[in-house]
Amino acid sequence: MDWLRDHSWEAWLALAILLGIAEMFSLDLILAMLAIGALAGLLAGAVGAPGVLQFLVAAGVSVATLAFVRPPMVKRLHSGPELHLGHGKLVGQQGVVTERITGLEVGRIKIGGEIWSAAPYDETLVIVPGQTVEVLSIKGATAYVHPIPSIES
Repeated sequence: MDWLRDHSWEAWLALAILLGIAEMFSLDLILAMLAIGALAGLLAGAVGAPGVLQFLVAAGVSVATLAFVRPPMVKRLHSGPELHLGHGKLVGQQGVVTERITGLEVGRIKIGGEIWSAAPYDETLVIVPGQTVEVLSIKGATAYVHPIPSIES
């Protein structure tokens, strides 16, 4: 026991390393938080704190990291980029009118290499072939579009 009392920081270091290695296999971030607590115990041992205080520091830091550091880290790791699948990915993209579009007749646009039926988002508009439009929404198989003003040089 004398060795452990005299070299407590080394015991905390060994524990932190073992917990860190075990974390690589679990990938749950619980053992990593405990390893951080062991490092805090190492610091307490290095400055000569009694064993009970070292244990309390290690336990306190472990609980604090489990409560305050781990949840946001897990949330960030488990959330990924927002995926737009299907026709939803076309919203916001630009296309070219291939068939006249009015509020009374559905026309056609070419967007993403595909031909879609299209209607004007504002039913009072008439959009002629060759004009560039932006897809504002898609309902069923019809894209609701709005013309983009062309910049004349």
